[in-house]
Amino acid sequence: MEDLFSANGRATELVDQAITLVMAYAPKVVLAIITLIVGMWLINRFVRLLDSKLGKKDPTLNTFLCGLLSAVLKILLLISVASMVGIATTSFIAIIGGAGLAIGLALQGSLGNFAGGVLILIFKPFKVGDVIEAQGYLGSVVEISILYTIVNTFDNRRIIIPNGDLSNSSLTNLSAYPTRRCDMSFGIGYGDDIDKAKATIKRLIEEDERALKDPEPMVVVGGLGDSSVNLTARAWTKSADLWPFYWDMQERVKKAFDAEGISIPFPQRDVHMYKAD
Repeated sequence: MEDLFSANGRATELVDQAITLVMAYAPKVVLAIITLIVGMWLINRFVRLLDSKLGKKDPTLNTFLCGLLSAVLKILLLISVASMVGIATTSFIAIIGGAGLAIGLALQGSLGNFAGGVLILIFKPFKVGDVIEAQGYLGSVVEISILYTIVNTFDNRRIIIPNGDLSNSSLTNLSAYPTRRCDMSFGIGYGDDIDKAKATIKRLIEEDERALKDPEPMVVVGGLGDSSVNLTARAWTKSADLWPFYWDMQERVKKAFDAEGISIPFPQRDVHMYKAD
C-alpha cells in the first residue's frame, strides 16, 4: 500500500509540473505562432508591394532585391519567434553562423553567383530587356535573379546563365547604344565599273529610310580579292533596324547589280581532260 501511495504521489507531482509548464509556456507558444503567421503575412505583403512599385522603375533591381529582402526578413522573423518561446537566441545565432559557414564552404559556386549578381546590379553592364551575347549565347535578358540571369534567344530558347560567369567574363551588350553601324561587303568582277557599282550601292542605302543621314553612309573599295573587287559599305541605323536593313540590302543589291549588268563573281574551276595515246 505504501508503494501504491508513493507512485500516486509521484504521478500527481509530475502532473502538477506538467500543468505548471503548460501554464508558463502555452501563452508564449500561442503568441509565437500568432507572431509567425502575422509576420509571414506582413513580409509577403511588403515584398509584393515593393515588387509592384519598384518593378515599374527598375525591373533589373526588382527581382534581385525582392528575393534577397524576403529571405533576410524571414530569417529575422524566425529568430524573433524563437526568442519569444524562450530559446536562447545567442546560441541559436551561433548555430546558424556555424551552419552558414559549413553551407558556404559547400556552396562556394552559389556564393560566387550571388556576388556576381550584386556586381551586375551595381555596375549595370546590362539590364532587363537588353540584347547581350555571352557564354556563346545571343538573346534578350528577361530576368536577373539572385543567382542566375535568364536569357531568351531569338529562336525561342530559354538560357539560364550563372551570374558568376557573367561578372567574370567578357560579354557584348548590343543594346547599350541607340544606334549601330551596319557593315556590308559586296564583290564585283575586275572588268566591272567600280564607280557605277559604288553609286548603285550608295543610292540603295540612301533610298532606305532606316539608314541614318548622320553619320553619312560610305562605300569604298575594301580589298582586291583573288577573283573580285570587294566593296565595303557602311551605314548607321537604329539598333532595332540593323538586321532587317542588312538582310534587305543583300537582296536589293543583288537585284540592282543584275539590272545594271554588274557581275558578282563566284568561285569556278575549269577541268581539262586530255586523252593519252
